[in-house]
Amino acid sequence: MPLFAKTPVEKMTEPYARRWWALLVLCLSLLIVVMANTSLIVAAPDMTRDLGLSSSDLQWVIDGYTVPYAALMLVLGAIGDKYSRRGALVLGLLIFVGGSVMGGLVDETSLVIVARAVMGVGAAVVMPATLSLLVAIFPRAERAKAITAWSATSGLAIAAGPLAAGWLLENHAWGSTFLMNVPVAVLGVVGALLLVPPSKAEGMGRIDYVGGLLSIISVGSLVYATIEGPHFGWGVGPITAAVVAGAGLSAFVAWELRHPNPMLNVRKFTERSFSGSMLAVLFFFFGTFGSIYYSTQFLQFVLGYNALETGIRLLPLAGAVFVGAAVTGRIAPKLGVKLVVGAGMVIGTVGVLLLTRIESGSTYTDFLAPLLLLGFAIGLSLSPATDTIMGSFPESELGVGGGANDTALELGCALGIAILGSLLATSYKDKLTDLVGGHLPAGALDTAKDSVGGGIAVAEQVAKNPQGGAEQAQTLLGAVHESFAHAIAHTSLVGGIIMAVGTLIVIAVLPGREHGAEEAARTTKERTETVDA
Repeated sequence: MPLFAKTPVEKMTEPYARRWWALLVLCLSLLIVVMANTSLIVAAPDMTRDLGLSSSDLQWVIDGYTVPYAALMLVLGAIGDKYSRRGALVLGLLIFVGGSVMGGLVDETSLVIVARAVMGVGAAVVMPATLSLLVAIFPRAERAKAITAWSATSGLAIAAGPLAAGWLLENHAWGSTFLMNVPVAVLGVVGALLLVPPSKAEGMGRIDYVGGLLSIISVGSLVYATIEGPHFGWGVGPITAAVVAGAGLSAFVAWELRHPNPMLNVRKFTERSFSGSMLAVLFFFFGTFGSIYYSTQFLQFVLGYNALETGIRLLPLAGAVFVGAAVTGRIAPKLGVKLVVGAGMVIGTVGVLLLTRIESGSTYTDFLAPLLLLGFAIGLSLSPATDTIMGSFPESELGVGGGANDTALELGCALGIAILGSLLATSYKDKLTDLVGGHLPAGALDTAKDSVGGGIAVAEQVAKNPQGGAEQAQTLLGAVHESFAHAIAHTSLVGGIIMAVGTLIVIAVLPGREHGAEEAARTTKERTETVDA
């Protein structure tokens, strides 16, 4: 057997012998892409102190990664299909390395945001490439199992990111959380060349670049408006972006319906299995990622855990993901996608709603059940939904299929953090104003209302002030903790309601087993006719 994987998948007469080793490389590549977001959650306090970040700055340090990541995946997935899926994976990892090195070495806010954006571009190349290569390499009989492993890796990264970042932050500056990506990405590049076979679409035709541009404009504008509007007010910028997103989406649909070789066949959304699975991924990550985002802040700011201790306390979530993945591998073929995905969304909704019990005196134990339920739900729901989405695309459009799935996932994450994060901030401000509004100078009150971290910093200053003292500082600190706990409970109620509505929509849209089998057979026939043509 040759050292390097040289034979293209399309020329293989039998399943690729080293496909499970190739899957390990694909999962490793996926791991660092997702960890790049989750590791920043625990690194944010150190970055805020060292760089003097405002809440707006911190939001764009986080979301500078999200905008290109979400906007570019569909187009870059198609380019990978056309020219080389493995080449796209390697190139994306190298771009990701460049952004990580830059982020680890710079010390200016604007440059950190640029570095995050470069990493987002790299991630937008890597993410759909991992999924399209997986589907191309594995025969249909093994594909569901491979996608289950891929999906479980996404859940693992939610806990692994904070844990790895927390361990580094014990003895190193926040820049180390960027640099930790470099050796893993380099290992991924080497592994891709050694173990992942070349693959590209045959007879794909010309890429629909106009449709691709319209998709970039639509998704990019939507994500920007979603981030900027709820957090910083619906001024000219966010409103303009929202209008552009709406107009761009309409133009994209109109163009794709008329194009003979569209970037994304939008008629797929008339297939209930496809549209239901896309909605499931979007709604699911809206609720779960937003909840994990603010739960982690409570562990750090209110309970006082450092970065490493916070990462350790997220490990039950990762364990629950693997349990859910093991369960779905056994029951999904027997019960069908609708029942398994619907059950997972119900469990995830319960996990979010359990956070409504959080109060200022809550401990880590109060977060344990929600984390376990959310992790189990991720493992249970994600792989059947992803398998259904990928099964809707012909071999020539696997990158586009991966891009569509990952865009729904990332859009759900962005919406969850932006909308629930904005609601959290507003609820916290209102409650804190009610509790201490008349007892603090205007400047100090504004700082305390900006974030829970700002409130704690003001309490520390009050403790050092001779006119304040320990008693007043403790009163303010108690008010900050109570306000943030109230904000989590209120936000979780809204998030849980949205998740519940989304669950009902998904259950209504997804077809039953009999109808789903007919739809799958029709899709298979259409794919066969496309290949024959």
